[in-house]
Amino acid sequence: MPARAGAGNARNPAECETGLQEELRSRCLPQNAQASLRARRARGPKKHLKRVAAPKHWMLDKLTGVFAPRPSTGPHKLRECLPLIIFLRNRLKYALTGDEVKKICMQRFIKIDGKVRTDITYPAGFMDVISIEKTGEHFRLVYDTKGRFAVHRITPEEAKYKLCKVRKIFVGTKGIPHLVTHDARTIRYPDPLIKVNDTVQIDLETGKITDFIKFDTGNLCMVTGGANLGRIGVITNRERHPGSFDVVHVKDANGNSFATRLSNIFVIGKGNKPWISLPRGKGIRLTIAEERDKRLAAKQSSG
Repeated sequence: MPARAGAGNARNPAECETGLQEELRSRCLPQNAQASLRARRARGPKKHLKRVAAPKHWMLDKLTGVFAPRPSTGPHKLRECLPLIIFLRNRLKYALTGDEVKKICMQRFIKIDGKVRTDITYPAGFMDVISIEKTGEHFRLVYDTKGRFAVHRITPEEAKYKLCKVRKIFVGTKGIPHLVTHDARTIRYPDPLIKVNDTVQIDLETGKITDFIKFDTGNLCMVTGGANLGRIGVITNRERHPGSFDVVHVKDANGNSFATRLSNIFVIGKGNKPWISLPRGKGIRLTIAEERDKRLAAKQSSG
């Protein structure tokens, strides 16, 4: 059927020719140029995550599926968080499937830092307090010495607060001082003595700072990144390297010394006294031989 005169969808022949030329030109481009051309035509954020590309500390097996739950955007980075679905299904075994996790969350049983979360892929992260009122359980997400999030149960009294590392301090509009923490909290009018890299204790009910720990030698800290992830020790020395990364030296309870970047250090106590309960192992990394001896001793005592 011939097209009606003045039809709205009729295209100019010159436009069609131009589009054809662009298409042919793009096909003749090298691979990297084609990739950049496709990148310019992106359709928003990624919604999927392959299981083999998921963070290792989630401990997902490769053969039980193709995809992994992609964490929602939130206060913690994708590779430094633990989605709620993995915590409830894979760690606590309170659900067998993702649908069951959704049913649990939609009944508003799960609280993170005192707020109900119904998103099954909500990114919980380091120092977050997960509360399940139905069972009366409270957990704090902290690392074990192998760099994985431990299922660390805490008391209801300890679940009322959390520790946050100070990432940034700035003066906002009208001269109001602001403080930004590692979990993306912005707090106005902080104590003037609080500086970057210090740790603040936050009351989860009010969101206010109740106390703080200075980043000083002699204080207890936990390593939150790098090869020593999850180790706990006392800060012994700080090396300043202007234009590069400052290095902090730490000594654990067994007398073993190690060093890491300043950005990986999270102060958790004054002196040797921690402000939170520590996970099993107390942050002391054992050698392979020490782990073997410990297992053999436990086996002999039980046998």
